[in-house]
Formats: sequence, C-alpha cells, structure tokens
Amino acid sequence: MPFVVMCAGMFFVLLDVTIVNVALPSIGRGTGAAHVADLQWVIDGYQLTLAGLLLAGGTLGDRYGHRRVVTAGFVLFGLASAACALAPGIGALVAARVVQGVGAALLLPGTLAVITTLYPERERRARAIGAWAAIGSLALPAGPVVGGLLVQALGWRWVFWINVPVVAVVIVAVLVTVRESAPERRPLDVLGMLLGTATLGLVTFAVIEAGRYGPTAPPVLASGTLALISGACFVVAERRQAHPMVPLALLRHPPIAVSTVVAGTMNFGINGVMLLLTLYLQAVQHRSPVEAGLSLLPLFLPLVLLPAYAGRLTGRHGPKPVMLAGLGLLVAGFLLLLLVRPWSGYGPLFPAMLVIGVGAALLTPSVVALAMGAAPPGREGLTSALNNTARQAGGAVGVAALGAVGGDPARPAAFVSGLHHAAWVAAVAYACAGLLTLLTRQADA
Repeated sequence: MPFVVMCAGMFFVLLDVTIVNVALPSIGRGTGAAHVADLQWVIDGYQLTLAGLLLAGGTLGDRYGHRRVVTAGFVLFGLASAACALAPGIGALVAARVVQGVGAALLLPGTLAVITTLYPERERRARAIGAWAAIGSLALPAGPVVGGLLVQALGWRWVFWINVPVVAVVIVAVLVTVRESAPERRPLDVLGMLLGTATLGLVTFAVIEAGRYGPTAPPVLASGTLALISGACFVVAERRQAHPMVPLALLRHPPIAVSTVVAGTMNFGINGVMLLLTLYLQAVQHRSPVEAGLSLLPLFLPLVLLPAYAGRLTGRHGPKPVMLAGLGLLVAGFLLLLLVRPWSGYGPLFPAMLVIGVGAALLTPSVVALAMGAAPPGREGLTSALNNTARQAGGAVGVAALGAVGGDPARPAAFVSGLHHAAWVAAVAYACAGLLTLLTRQADA
C-alpha cells in the first residue's frame, strides 16, 4: 500500500504538467485572458516553483522526515487545486498554480525517498523505482486525454477539481500506511533556494513579457537585468556555502554538466511545443478538447513504451550513442513541423510528433545514465535531483520562449509562421546539445 500511495504522488505531479495544456483555450475564454502570455503563466507558474524548490524539497524531507513533508506537500497541492478550480480570474489562477508547484516540490522527492526505504534490497529497490518511474510516465499520455474529456464534459475547472478527492484519500493513506523516516539535521540553503528561484522566475518573466510587449519594453529590460544580477549572486552564494543547494563542484564533471544541459534542452523543446500544438489544434484547427488530447498521443506514447528498450540500448552501447540518436530524431521531428499549415489537417502533425516522441524516449534514460555514471560516490541522489531540476527548469523556459515566438493563435497565419520559427529554435538547440554531447569525454563506459 505505501508503494501505491507514493506512485500516486508521482503520477499526479506529472499529470498536472500535461493535463492543463489541453484546457488552456477554455481557460482563456473562461477567465477573459486576452493574450497567450497569460496562458503561458498558467503553465509556468506551476513549473517554475516546482523547478526552483525541487532540491529544497528533498533537503526538507531529510531534515524533518519524508512522511511529514510528503503529507504537507499533498495538503498544499490539494488546497491549491481547489483554489485553482475556484479562481475568479487569470491572476488568481496563476497564484494558485504557484502554490500547487510548491506542494509538488515538497512531495515529489519524498515519494522516491520513501520507496527506497521500503525496499532496502538492491534488486527489489531497482524494480520498485522502475515501476515508480513507469507509473509516472503514464501521466504524460493520460494528461491530454483526461484533460480533454473533463473540459468537454464538465468544463476547465474540473482539471483541478479532480485532484481534490484523490489527494484527500492519498493523505489519509500516507498517514495510515507510511512510517516516518529518521530525520537528518542537514542544513537548508535558504539563500540559494531564494536566489535560484528568483533567477529562474525573472528569466521566464522577461521571455514571456517580451512576447507580449516586445524585447525593449521597460519591464522586460528591468527583469532581464535583475535576472543577471540574481544569477551572479546565486553563483557566488553557492560557491561560499558549505552545503549548497546546487553544488557547483558537481558541474565540473563534464558528463554531469552535459547531461544537465541536455536534460534542460530536452524539456525546453517538448514542453514548449506541447503548448503551441495544443493552441494550434484547438484555436487554429478548431478541434474539440477531446480531439486535441487524442491528437497529442503520438507525442507521448513513445515516452511510455520505449524507455525500457532505450535503457537496454544504453546498457549495451553506452549513453552517448543513444543520446545522439535521440537528439538527431528530435532535430528531424521539429523540422517536420515546418510542413504544418493552417489548413493542412492532421497529416503533417502525426509523423512530426511521433519522431519527436521517439527521440525524447531515447534521450530520457540515456541522459540519466550519463550523469549517474559520472556521479561521485555518495552524490548519486544529488546528481539525479540536479538532472530533474534541469528538466523542470528547461520546460518552464521552453514554454516561455517558444510560446513567445509562436504568438497569438487568433491570427492563424501569423501563429503557424511563429510555430515554424519556434521549431527552428528548438531544432538548433537540439543540434547544439548533440554537438556538446559528441565533444564530451566518455565517462559511462
């Protein structure tokens, strides 16, 4: 039972990344959001806090007990979900999404920590972690489909209401079935947490608002300048901390540094294009939410079906060849999006999404393998957390950047042109990541 409860936590955190996308056009109409930038904040309000506080959530669990912190995370997640469902306007919705992200950051690291204590034997632990990851992966295809059904049948608020009863049951199950872990008095890097989250938030604000007002608008320039200052202060603070949130020494290992960059780049394109394709399918092609959700399945099903095979390939050939194959497919898939037109129907979309999904499925386990193969002894958990943080941060920036490039779906021709520009941006990013991977010393072996 505790294992099922922890998997439920992982599933709902990832579900909330994808389920909201298909509801965005309905959210825009229901809240009176007049610009795509407002809808970007509905996604990034959640992802920014999740990315910025993920490492801190793990440290809090070590310090105060994972059962306690996981329970607090679920409570916060459930209350914020209700606040999202009740939000009277876009500002209140974004604020509630931020709180949702805080709850997710508290509970997600703890779910894996609890599982590792449930299964001390190495072989059983490996199987349990694999099942935990596989169940979490099911949230990727489930999100658009479930979201589409809920929006079409009950309205957009139900993509948030659905969390409330499930979270209530899970909280009771955690309290009844999960034993508290022994706390460790690990220091919490509050300054690093605040500066890191502020830097990521300022960068995202600058990119999103540049799409709304232009790159030379005073708020954009001000937030960009503050992001540079905050980022510099973050680096200085982390170098001086005895127990930093992000140990920069880890990034001196080239394979770890490269895997971190590639992990962020992977979600940069995937999350960004998911936003644009959702808007394209509903606002440009006028598909229903259910049709849009089903149409996105070729993008997500490979991420569920292929990682085990990709893991075997990685074990046989090492991570770098599999990473390069995945990055090459991602470049090809995004270039296929250049064939999409406002009137072109589903034909050009299907192969593009399928190739992108297969590329991401190859990339996911190989990126982790490259990082973990170079992790210093005793730093495996931190290396994995750094990789996950990079993915969430890359996804948040991708939604901001590619959404800004895509523009307003109310003007179909201009929006599709923006989609093409966004595809070029992502393809170039993946090509650069491939070159960086090619030049990295082999450390997996």
